[in-house]
Amino acid sequence: MRLGQDPELDDLRRRVRELCTDSAPRRPHKAGVRAPEASEIPALRKWTAELYGRQLLGVNWPVEYGGLPDPHPRHEAVVSEELAKAGAPMPVGGGLLAASAIIDFGTEEQKTFYLPRIRSGEHIWCQLFSEPGAGSDLAGLHTRARREGDHYVVDGQKVWTTNGHHADWGYLLARTDADAPKHKGITAFAIDMKSPGVQVRPLREITGTADFNEIFLDGVKVPVENVIGEENKGWMVTTSSLARERSSAGGGVTLFRALDDLVDLVSSTTRDDARLIDRGEVRREVGRLTAAVQVNALLSAYGESRAVAGTGDAADAALSKIFFGEINLALAEYGMSVQAGDSIRVEGDPAAHADGWWQDAFLYARAFTIAGGTNEVLRNLVAERGLGLPR
Repeated sequence: MRLGQDPELDDLRRRVRELCTDSAPRRPHKAGVRAPEASEIPALRKWTAELYGRQLLGVNWPVEYGGLPDPHPRHEAVVSEELAKAGAPMPVGGGLLAASAIIDFGTEEQKTFYLPRIRSGEHIWCQLFSEPGAGSDLAGLHTRARREGDHYVVDGQKVWTTNGHHADWGYLLARTDADAPKHKGITAFAIDMKSPGVQVRPLREITGTADFNEIFLDGVKVPVENVIGEENKGWMVTTSSLARERSSAGGGVTLFRALDDLVDLVSSTTRDDARLIDRGEVRREVGRLTAAVQVNALLSAYGESRAVAGTGDAADAALSKIFFGEINLALAEYGMSVQAGDSIRVEGDPAAHADGWWQDAFLYARAFTIAGGTNEVLRNLVAERGLGLPR
């Protein structure tokens, strides 16, 4: 399938742009995926309701829960692109991931309760997957859930939980059969983050912000009706969520924006009374990075077209994520290098280029080579599942 011009998508882009101009909450221009401040949450809940209410998001949901009867295959990808171009936020947290699991595996009671509240912004979700010893190797998780009558008792620890300090509900994976093989015996749950025994500790990062959290679960009681899917079949429930996270991490809009900023940086920076952009070695490096950004966009479009046509495989999203993370890092590193001694200037320093955006981007960039599956692990996935190489 080829991704070309489409009048339906052109109209959709126009609607998203108009909405962003009129209603989008304004957030600080930071690199990467940043958690909002508590003061921003009410406006972001309202913005979430606006996006769903105008049927810009959740269009692939069942019609009775707000979806469209025949949505365009690229509808939500286009919406995400336009939001990124406008600097407007997606809904806070993991509501889209949780909704996917609930729609595919949840009971009718779960759909009736959770889905409308995700759409209205009443419920912000977080993703309780990764653990200190089980990040990219998620199946190695150790958080336990044991059944006691009409509820499960959960004990364990999660980490790298984005927006956990804002979440009302958590999409939790816990081991319910300790004797089963690693990918078996895992169950998916919806957990009320206000339950007794849930402790959230924000993690202050090198950027100075707290986007991630560690979550401690100490004897947390989760009702049996909060199991998503079947007991011991949580790995199947979460597979689609991981695929969505990795594919969304490869979006190219932020790379093009960073590339534009880099061209502005080298054009406005001088050495020995000459602009850096006039130097051959600088122009070559900017050209190389430009080509890489273009390749990333084409690779992402190729993967998306295969997914829409039903011909994709597990390696597509992994490749896109690998390329994005490494090109993003290369842009940040070069943006810092051309500033030379000024690279130590940070936000608030009048002499800092773009108010220290490059310094912040450099500190954050390494995270994209780790989040959503480390690039080293994803290379193994490409080799084994995409190329058929032995383990």
